[in-house]
Amino acid sequence: MSALMSSFAPVSTDGTMDANRVFALQQAAVLRHGAPSYSERMDALKALHDLVKQHRRELAASIDADFGNRSRVETDLGEIMPVLNSIRHARKHLKRWMRPVSRSVGLAFRPASAKIVYQPLGVVGVLAPWNYALTLTLVPLVEALAAGNRVMIKPSELTPVTSALLAMLLSKIFPEDRVAVIVGGPDVAERFSRLPFDHLFFTGSTRVGRAVMTAASGNLTPVTLELGGKSPVVLCRDYPLKKAARLIAIGKLFNGGQSCVAPDYVLAPDDLVEAFSKAYIEVAAELYPRLAGNPDYTSTISDRHYARLLQMIEEAGKGGASVLQHSDSHAASERKLPPTVLVNVSPDALAMREEIFGPVLPVLGYSDLQRAIDVINARPKPLALYCFSNDRRSIDKVLDSTRSGGVTINGTLMHATQEDLAFGGVGESGTGAYHGQAGFIRLSHARGVMELSRFNTSDRIAAPYGKLTKLVTRLFLGD
Repeated sequence: MSALMSSFAPVSTDGTMDANRVFALQQAAVLRHGAPSYSERMDALKALHDLVKQHRRELAASIDADFGNRSRVETDLGEIMPVLNSIRHARKHLKRWMRPVSRSVGLAFRPASAKIVYQPLGVVGVLAPWNYALTLTLVPLVEALAAGNRVMIKPSELTPVTSALLAMLLSKIFPEDRVAVIVGGPDVAERFSRLPFDHLFFTGSTRVGRAVMTAASGNLTPVTLELGGKSPVVLCRDYPLKKAARLIAIGKLFNGGQSCVAPDYVLAPDDLVEAFSKAYIEVAAELYPRLAGNPDYTSTISDRHYARLLQMIEEAGKGGASVLQHSDSHAASERKLPPTVLVNVSPDALAMREEIFGPVLPVLGYSDLQRAIDVINARPKPLALYCFSNDRRSIDKVLDSTRSGGVTINGTLMHATQEDLAFGGVGESGTGAYHGQAGFIRLSHARGVMELSRFNTSDRIAAPYGKLTKLVTRLFLGD
């Protein structure tokens, strides 16, 4: 292991850590040590890989404790695997990513060479959410470390057990001037976002994202905002209805619907709305035959979030929507809300105004594909968009006529799991993209370097401007 990681200081988990002190410590380390070498970065990534793999059961148990019930399989699929895959991908490609990239030199400036050199930004802050407490904390960390940065992490206060465990585990392999975890509530997060980071990475709601961007603007801190929004599903007439219902249910109900790229509402042909809604509920019952005591069905994160979902369903029903559920039992003691469909819900309902973040799915009808596209385009650009069709013209029409952070065709969530596919939002769903090389570039400074040859005669083009200068300008201006 490199000297950079040879010692560590314990990280406080009581919410009293002085973020300013740690920031100053990391800033000083940037100046003292400079950019980590390739081998130091590889060592850091290997240590993180081994740590997550060794403690994955403890991490899964901590997430389960924070949720009340978090499916262990979903933790493996949605947390442990993405983190380990991200590290493996970075280690496999890091040497190529770090390599300077040659650029051409204009004829008038030759002989000379030009290249892009990727440098670490310095100190990167990561404000992480609760819904994927490992993935959305550690994947940004992986890419920040690959880019050679030092990192301060502020995890969500809604996952206190996981946050404390992460702080303890990371302190075992990293000194706090390399990686530090700052634990605390919204007040700590607010102070954290005002630190003069070289880059601030935030994942969360659009509302909080606005506040983070405002706080960061005081220091002109560049930000990556991974937000959310109402990610639509366009179900085209040609796609098998039962198969679509199954694929949409799998994506919607994963993690109890608490995914930033979960399908948020479905647009189906008018005459298929009822059939699709019933098929969806049938499939949900097949996936989760029971809710109470079912370890595969993830609980809603908190009483407040659970109450909000109940309010959403009640309001939609009072507004004229048909409410379909696969079970009358809410398993309320476990904060498990049954898979729910809101058929033909009002566009003004809460379920259509806000991102749902739960197992509630509005289904709306459309008369023709253009009308479905108009519904999508009347709303802020979503983080994800899904289209189910085997007709290339329909797929291209949806892709060409809409804007979203990312897209999966004939499936859900999958685009967000690809290491070699940039992931990020657009408009109100976020700014900036990461995953794999996109993350390395995002968290690096692309420094342009030009080197003049000893035979370069550019010094001759100088005042007092004479015949040579006029000859050169005429030559290149085409006079």
